Amino acid sequence: MEGINWVDLFTAMDKFLLAIVARNAFMVYVVLAAIFFSETGLVFMAFLPGDSLLFVAGFLASDAGGHRLPALPIVAAVAFVAAVVGDQVGFWFGRKLGPALFTRPDSRLFKQQNVVKSHAFFERHGAKTIVLARFVPVVRTFTPVVAGVSEMHYRTFVKFNVIGGFLWAVGITTLGYFLGQIDVVKNNIEIAIVLVIALSLLPVAIEFVKHRRQAKRAVDPVLTDAD
Repeated sequence: MEGINWVDLFTAMDKFLLAIVARNAFMVYVVLAAIFFSETGLVFMAFLPGDSLLFVAGFLASDAGGHRLPALPIVAAVAFVAAVVGDQVGFWFGRKLGPALFTRPDSRLFKQQNVVKSHAFFERHGAKTIVLARFVPVVRTFTPVVAGVSEMHYRTFVKFNVIGGFLWAVGITTLGYFLGQIDVVKNNIEIAIVLVIALSLLPVAIEFVKHRRQAKRAVDPVLTDAD
């Protein structure tokens, strides 16, 4: 879209969304749906913002946001449908591609380690991974694909997909809506966005630390015995 600074999608999400609304209010639905669908359904779009964008959309739909975005139920519904459909596409992509996904070479937009991590997450948590992964960046993109590769029962996947999509999309937008009405948040939205991003990355950081510790134990038997 001409005149829209797409860098703001990552650096100033509130300005990014408001710039779209200023040009065409309806287009904000299209853009939000496209981003949430792509971030959950297309493996090469795992870098797109999820949690933080949901939070900002909810904030801008509140009184604090000056009603500059459509009402919360509409924003939440758009995000929910896009997220659920995105996971469905990811699931069928995994079913279609199958084990070949695990031998696909790395590229600038695709990292094999993300598939491996998502598979390990899936193996550890089972079907509830579909819900839990919603709140873990990158993992949420690859988990439905891994579920498809693993030939997870389709009805089970759909059930957990809908539950996870609702908790994630509706839950975080609603959180942004109500927290946005608190003065300290309303007056420091940039800091709030950074905190949301930090919290969303916390599970990734924890998994990274666990992986490093396990790797050290594998090469240092003394460390294992000491534990």
